[in-house]
Amino acid sequence: MRFSALGHPGRLAVFRLLMRFAPHGVRPTEMAAALGFRQNTLSHHLSELEQAGLVASQRQGRSILYRANLGTAAGLLSYLADDCCRGRPDVCFPVIAGRKVRAMADHPYNVLFICSGNSARSIFAEAVLRDVGQGKFHAYSAGTRPGTQLNPHAVEVLRQAGHAVDGLRSKHLSEFETADAPKMDFVFTVCDAAAAEDCAPWPGQPLTAHWGISDPVRAQGTDAEKGLAFAKAYGELRRRIIAFAALPLAELEKVAVQQKLDRIGRSA
Repeated sequence: MRFSALGHPGRLAVFRLLMRFAPHGVRPTEMAAALGFRQNTLSHHLSELEQAGLVASQRQGRSILYRANLGTAAGLLSYLADDCCRGRPDVCFPVIAGRKVRAMADHPYNVLFICSGNSARSIFAEAVLRDVGQGKFHAYSAGTRPGTQLNPHAVEVLRQAGHAVDGLRSKHLSEFETADAPKMDFVFTVCDAAAAEDCAPWPGQPLTAHWGISDPVRAQGTDAEKGLAFAKAYGELRRRIIAFAALPLAELEKVAVQQKLDRIGRSA
């Protein structure tokens, strides 16, 4: 039943989107916009996936959030390993679970922060990790939407926080998809629009996580009120990045690191 549910391209697209947000939930309106589905079509797909146990829903205020059922997804992989692969997961899957994050060795970890515009949130993350990482990281940021520019409120927040801003610029994601681009160890999305996009797998299987932050560019009101929204977004990202930079990455297995990254993403 579960494989049959995923056999439909529309339901598979919904499930893949939810897995990109996992363990976070997504509202139906956001899914419909990201996938280009009509609301009734999406509702039908979600109902089928929920009946198959692949998706779980939870009411949050007036909204309903849908999440991928990670336990069920793990069960499908276990079935493939135990039954189809005759108990030999090494035949069918790369051995990932027991691997550790690579040792830093002679070069820092490469970390990419992705947002839709690369004008504020991902720029905040790049600047913060660059300055608090103590040489352990090379921080980069990019946007999925071309032609964006640094937001002046974001630049001012960084300047007031003591970060150098002269070398910062908006960059399109394509800069990091070329053959000679840095090989990433970690890729984080910091806005829901970027997380919803179906990107090609990154070379080297970097660890990924979604650290969604409300968009300060959408703040309304006076310049002071807008500045406060940017400062709040900066503070939330800074707390998460400090927690990330403190992780003993080379001492942990990838699964443990992934769990910690997801936990950081859920922190407010």
